[in-house]
Amino acid sequence: MSPTLPPVRTRLTDLAEQAGVSTATVSRVLNGKHGVSTQARQAVLAALDVLGYERPEKLRTRSAGLVGLVVPELSNPVFPAFAQVIETMLTERGYTPLLCTQSPGGTTEDQYVEMLLEHAVDGIVFVSGLHADTAASKDRYHRLRSRGIPLVLINGFAEGVDAPSVCTDDTAALDLAFRHLISLGHRSIGFKGAEDALWESFPVPAFPGERFTVTARVKSSGASGENGVQMLFLAGPGWGWKGGPMSKSITGTSDGWQTVTVSGTVPADADVVRVNLVSKNNSGTVLFDDVSLRRE
Repeated sequence: MSPTLPPVRTRLTDLAEQAGVSTATVSRVLNGKHGVSTQARQAVLAALDVLGYERPEKLRTRSAGLVGLVVPELSNPVFPAFAQVIETMLTERGYTPLLCTQSPGGTTEDQYVEMLLEHAVDGIVFVSGLHADTAASKDRYHRLRSRGIPLVLINGFAEGVDAPSVCTDDTAALDLAFRHLISLGHRSIGFKGAEDALWESFPVPAFPGERFTVTARVKSSGASGENGVQMLFLAGPGWGWKGGPMSKSITGTSDGWQTVTVSGTVPADADVVRVNLVSKNNSGTVLFDDVSLRRE
């Protein structure tokens, strides 16, 4: 049985904070006054829906349907930003968003989904949910799709699930971060990512049979899994990136900086080479510095 929320008094400050507008703007919207932009009006209406307030009679319109929005805890500022944008877009298109916020030890994603199904939602948007966890089963999403529930997956891709996904290009973002730090004069740059991370250099044109050597300084602390410097080749057919030679895996804690070197020959079907810094299943830290790629 779905929980019933007790009636609450509408607070202009709460609505203004959620909508990102002033309390005066909220007041004008609630009273049907003119002088408010369409975007601000929609933001206030979305805030009313999200916070569980009942819209004034004169502001009620027939909803195109209910859409569940499942997000992690809102203590991380990126998730409220996601929620606000998605809520506004849904409201502008006539849908009523139902915000489901997870917290440690609280309602789980699967429990929220059951509640949303009880409300006969017309779709569900998942932000950084279990679809982003490579170890989690994707059966829950297959079951929803088998029931005809449209899904959208934000910040993560679930292979095999019939649903559009939107996520950042982490490799490009990491490249921008490294370049920004280098532009500030930094040279000893560490990277602590998740258990499976990588960084790829810009591609370098090459000819089949050419020899290349990659050199890098590395320092590790409590490293585990597979870590090292690898060559990648762009090769046909299909022209995808093919893994090349890799340095000996870096594990444990090193005694200061050490130099690793790996050499390889461009395959007959390849014409581009790049450097790949690999860190898989690593629970420690590996620092890379002075990474270079040169022709022999």
